[in-house]
Formats: sequence, structure tokens, C-alpha cells
Amino acid sequence: MLYKDSCNRKSNQQNLGTIKSSNLCTEIVEFTSPTETAVCNLASIALPRFVREKGVPIESHPAKLVGSIGSKNRYFDFDKLAEITSIVTWNLNKIIDINYYPIETARRSNMRHRPIGIGVQGLADTFILLGMPFDSPEAQQLNKDIFETIYYHALKASAEIAAKEGPYITYDGCPVSKGILQPDMWNVVPSDRWDWPAIRGMISKVGLRNSLLVAPMPTASTSQILGNNECFEPYTSNIYSRRVLSGEFVVVNKHLLHDLTEMGIWSPVLKNNIIYDDGSVQKITEIPDDLKAIYKTVWEIKQKTVVDMAVDRGCYIDQSQSLNIHMDQANSGKLTSLHFHAWSKGLKTGMYYLRTRAAADAIKFTVDTSLLKSNTERAG
Repeated sequence: MLYKDSCNRKSNQQNLGTIKSSNLCTEIVEFTSPTETAVCNLASIALPRFVREKGVPIESHPAKLVGSIGSKNRYFDFDKLAEITSIVTWNLNKIIDINYYPIETARRSNMRHRPIGIGVQGLADTFILLGMPFDSPEAQQLNKDIFETIYYHALKASAEIAAKEGPYITYDGCPVSKGILQPDMWNVVPSDRWDWPAIRGMISKVGLRNSLLVAPMPTASTSQILGNNECFEPYTSNIYSRRVLSGEFVVVNKHLLHDLTEMGIWSPVLKNNIIYDDGSVQKITEIPDDLKAIYKTVWEIKQKTVVDMAVDRGCYIDQSQSLNIHMDQANSGKLTSLHFHAWSKGLKTGMYYLRTRAAADAIKFTVDTSLLKSNTERAG
């Protein structure tokens, strides 16, 4: 579900014509015509890699942090995110130049408009590493700060490339050429973290090498490779089975496993009860309330909050974002209300997938009932 008015009113490709479609995953909003086939040139940034421990030199930093224990001694490295965003922007431009194009209309579109789409993965992991519940004010602020950083430094890198190679062919007449950036289209004033007047001045002199820059996409496969949760989504469960060609195996939220092991309360009984509760930890009394808040699943987070966080980062996304909605018992009333809220807030994409759960629980063959009964501490 996309909202065509927002997609067009907030597009930097307005000067090309009306955008009439998106891609399958609803994050790509690019102009197409009979002579041009739009191309998405994408890369995702693994956000958990920018969580650092205070006082630990970068060269001595562990390859990967796990769990929320110790989060008070951690911070998010925005300067490194800025550096990597710049590198990604340069690399995607190289891909546009050297790529193989199976059809001429795709090559023509890419060379004329040079759109790229930078996304993220592991936003939920990042919140956990910093001890932030997904729906907390701190997480909501970090969400905005991350995407402001990505958009700003993608603009900066694109302008630097334009200074060397010239702006993209159809730059003249686009909103950015008139000094209108994505936050302006949302009537949002960026923070003081980065020098926005400077980047505006730079762009006014040299232009941009790319018509579009940011498009948070689904990252189901690449997230698995790097061990992160998908794109900007909350965890759907803390224990689940994954079926692949070689068979089916159980996956446990590594952060939760680490924290419960460090606390000395992880056990077969506890694992059994989490499975019984469909991957939720909210009814397990051994787990403290602060951890319960951090390890809420998407089914335990208000979807209005999920939409509002999409709106918060939306003013730094010049394409769109692949936003999934999770509703336990979806109906037309709930969906209509949510979509009108998303539309009224100015989102471009209101929904990619609508995820629901079965009305009746499946028989839990993997639950050991003897262990379940032995856990007298479990909240009913």
C-alpha cells in the first residue's frame, strides 16, 4: 500500500514526470517511461557495528557486541556511520558505471538519473546493545539521528562526486537544484548535529551526482549473513524455527540468550517456557522488567509506534521504506485507522506486508510439558 500523492510531492524526480509505480518491496519510488526502465542500486549498512564501548580504542574493540548487559558503557559512533555512508555512496556510483545492463532502457535510466538506495539492517539489535526498548523515547530519537546522518552524508558524498564528474544528466529542474531537500518537503527542521547550511551551499554550487539516495529495503538474506535482525523491524520472536534446504533448526535471539546466561538464569525450563509463549518473555517472572521491555516482540509493540518511527525517519528518506505491519487480529477497522494515520502523517509507503497470527494456537509438539509443569515461577 503506497500513497501516490506523497510519493510524487516528495520526490526529487518531480521534474521527470509522474511516478506511477513502485517495486515489489515498496521502498523504490522512481520514474519510469516507455523508453526508461528504473533500476534500484542498493546497499544496506549494518548498524550494530557502530555501537562502541566507551574508553576502548577502535583497534581493540571486539568484532561484535552481544546483549544489553553493559549497555550503559556503550555509545553509537555517528562519525563512523558518516564515513561508511560516504564510502557506500561512492561504491554504488561505481556500480552504476561498470554494471552489466541486460536491456538498453535500464542502462539509459541509470545513466541519466543515477538513483541509489542506501538502507539499514539491525536497527533492533542496535537498540538492544544500547539497552533501549524499541518503543522508548531514546530509541525513537536514535532512529531519527541515524537516518539524518545517513541522508546528510549521502548528500555530501554525492555532491563531492558531482564536483569531480558533474551532476547527473537530468539534475536541472529537480527540487534539490532549487534548494529543496527532503526535510523541507516534510516541513521538518533538522538537528544541529551536522552542518546543513554548508551542504546546501555546496550543492548549490556543484549539484548532486545522484537523483535519489536513501531507500531502506527489506534485508532478509543479508541480515542472516551478518547475524542481524531485518532492516528497521522489531524482533518477531525470541525463539523461532527456520526452515532451509538442509532442514529445520531452532534460532534463539542471541542477545537474550547472552543476557540470561550472564544472569545465570538460562535453563531448559526457561527455554521451554519461552517456546510455550510463542517466543515472548513477558510472562516469565524470573526475567526482570527492564529486560522484558528490551525484548518485546513486534506483537507486543503498538503498530502506531512503528508507523510513527517510520514517519520520524521519513523526512530523511528521499525514496521510501519497506514497512511491514503486524496485527494479531487484523480487521478492516484497524487497518483503515492505521492507514489513515500513516497517510495523514505524510508517509509514502503505508504497508508492504500485513503480518497476522493464526486465530488458534498450533499444537506445540516441541514443548516438554514435564518441564513446563516444573516451572512453578511462571506467571499464569
